[in-house]
Amino acid sequence: MIAVDRFTGGSKAMTVAGALGVLGLVLTIVGFVLDPQKAMFSYLFGFSYWLGIAVASIIMVAIFHTAKVKWITVLRRTMETMGSSVIFFAVLVLPILAGVKYLFPWVDAPNWVFPGTEGVKFTEVELHHLHHKHPYLNLTFFYIRQAIYFFTWIFVSSRLRGWSVQQDTSGELELTAKQRRFAPGSLPFLALTITFAAFDWLMTLTPLWQSTIFGVYYFCGSFLSAFCVVTIATVNAQGKDGYGSLVTTAHYHNLGKLMFAFTAFWAYIAFSQFFLIWAANLPEEAGWYRLRITGPWLPVSLSLLFGQFLLPFFTLLSRKLKLQPRRLSVVAVYILVMHAVDMYWLIWPALSPQGPSFHWTLITAFVGVGGIAVAGALWQTRGRYTVPVKDPYISESLRYVQP
Repeated sequence: MIAVDRFTGGSKAMTVAGALGVLGLVLTIVGFVLDPQKAMFSYLFGFSYWLGIAVASIIMVAIFHTAKVKWITVLRRTMETMGSSVIFFAVLVLPILAGVKYLFPWVDAPNWVFPGTEGVKFTEVELHHLHHKHPYLNLTFFYIRQAIYFFTWIFVSSRLRGWSVQQDTSGELELTAKQRRFAPGSLPFLALTITFAAFDWLMTLTPLWQSTIFGVYYFCGSFLSAFCVVTIATVNAQGKDGYGSLVTTAHYHNLGKLMFAFTAFWAYIAFSQFFLIWAANLPEEAGWYRLRITGPWLPVSLSLLFGQFLLPFFTLLSRKLKLQPRRLSVVAVYILVMHAVDMYWLIWPALSPQGPSFHWTLITAFVGVGGIAVAGALWQTRGRYTVPVKDPYISESLRYVQP
């Protein structure tokens, strides 16, 4: 066991985050009263951004257990806590479930008027095509799927974190074995649920468009962002009983390499999706990209190419930067900002096809959902160790050096 006490700090940060979260949500409710549809799209933006990071953290923990990775042990508790915050999203999803008619055209397709148009509705042919999707796109099955998603995420995160926290007291080696047996079996369920959640919340904003790798696109952006959050949290966890002082430059270097790898992976998936749709040139598929790569939305698309891929890719090539935690955390913050641009690019054209626009609830919803998530994570951290102190591989993790 290492000489670290239970974490008793963070109360101020938790209070501030919680207050900002409540204030943001209250202001978003005000925005809903004034303009329901824009407020709901803004809420979906904030919700899908922060939830993706939470679910990606669960998947990260499961992958590292499956691969029996030892160097990550000192960082694992942060990822476990980020993942366990998904329980708060089970409540935060309720506004989306209640406001589906403002978001998804398939809910009442015959009467849906496309936002930003002069009363344009679905044609008879399009309604016929949507009818064929009714077995999947109906409210009953939609609500059932949401229950399945959150049950899976909460169950997996609570199991993995619960065993890890229990080991802090008991020190049982069997608890490590349980985590390593449980994690591989959970991965297919985690992968399927985040994929179909992306379909449900984001892809069905344009229900006649489909992409089989859309879920992977959402996942890899969220995965990249989760590594960024871990990096930022670690750099700032330097206070009393924080784990940041235990983390070496070798750990930061690995985090930087993972950020670099998933920057490239995000670009690969983004290009693969675009290229396949562009090459096929099918009318029901090409329109989604045509809206985004022509006209007023083109600058946003180009900003993702240069800002989400090229700039961080070449920046993270530097080994020296990855060995400097503060500079690496600045890059992490930048990538998180670009991920927000990416989510805006995915969601907002369905509301504003005539071009990029801004509504103040984008800020309030983002801060509201994020504040509640951060406050919840800090609340779960208080009174517990910030590292798995009796994990059999913690000493090896603390002594980790680059091979």
